[in-house]
Amino acid sequence: MTNFILQRLWHGVIVVLGVTTIVFFVTRVIGDPVQLMLPVEATLEQRALMRHQLGLDLPMLQQFVQFVRGVATFDFGDSLWQRRPAMDIVLQRLPMTALLTAVGIGAAILLSIPLGIIAALRPDGVVDRTTVVVSLAGLSIPQFWLGLLLIILFGVKLGWLPTSGARSPLHIVLPALTLALPSLARLIMVVRTAMMDELNRQYVKVARSKGLSGLRVVGTHALRNAAVPILTLSGWEVIGALAGNVVVVETIFAWPGLGLTVVQAIERQDLVLLQAVVFTVAILAVGINLALDIIHKAIDPRVGIR
Repeated sequence: MTNFILQRLWHGVIVVLGVTTIVFFVTRVIGDPVQLMLPVEATLEQRALMRHQLGLDLPMLQQFVQFVRGVATFDFGDSLWQRRPAMDIVLQRLPMTALLTAVGIGAAILLSIPLGIIAALRPDGVVDRTTVVVSLAGLSIPQFWLGLLLIILFGVKLGWLPTSGARSPLHIVLPALTLALPSLARLIMVVRTAMMDELNRQYVKVARSKGLSGLRVVGTHALRNAAVPILTLSGWEVIGALAGNVVVVETIFAWPGLGLTVVQAIERQDLVLLQAVVFTVAILAVGINLALDIIHKAIDPRVGIR
């Protein structure tokens, strides 16, 4: 197990370094923050001075070496936009994104397991057909459009829920729902398929022939063996939310998390803040992936054996 964890950690380090390196070079190519930070009438001397103060006039390799040193100490420098340490901004916004992801994806996982099991126990039944139709609909609707529909229905037409900000517990309902529905659709289909495969295996028929209750057969035997694909997709839903989906959701609902911070950093070409956010998300993704690998190894010791 120790060798397995060390191997996965090494892979994670490579991923993080690769992602941060790509982001470093891409952010230096796509824009010039000096153009946004100074007025249009600024002179060439003023622009050159600002570029020197930001270290953007150094050779690219020297900038990269300084960047790697900062990454090693979690010091990305001051945000070009807010003029304070970029990691402080990230750590301030991270709990809001974590809360939104936990509520949205957590609700999707908790709902998908019983619904998927019920659908698998009675194929072609009412619940099975309903879940399939709802899942296909949830996968077909773009997330940004779903969020706008929820705002129009529950915020504008009915006036039941707030549509932006994070000032009360009610403010999380619509963003979490927008984040949860597509994930719920995918998870239900995976749980349904995995459980149907397990319920049709010989060991389940033998367990039933021995007189074991249906609840024990499903919960103790079938669900345990179907747990690997379910856990895998659940973990990737969390990673997908942190790495991309929260950007859409937080922007639509003005939720003050990392997703909204990314959009604001891109608009202002804040290279430092953008790098800090991407690095943090990469660390979280690697950590979640490592946790999934350890859980898979505990469930099935054959995982990782070549």
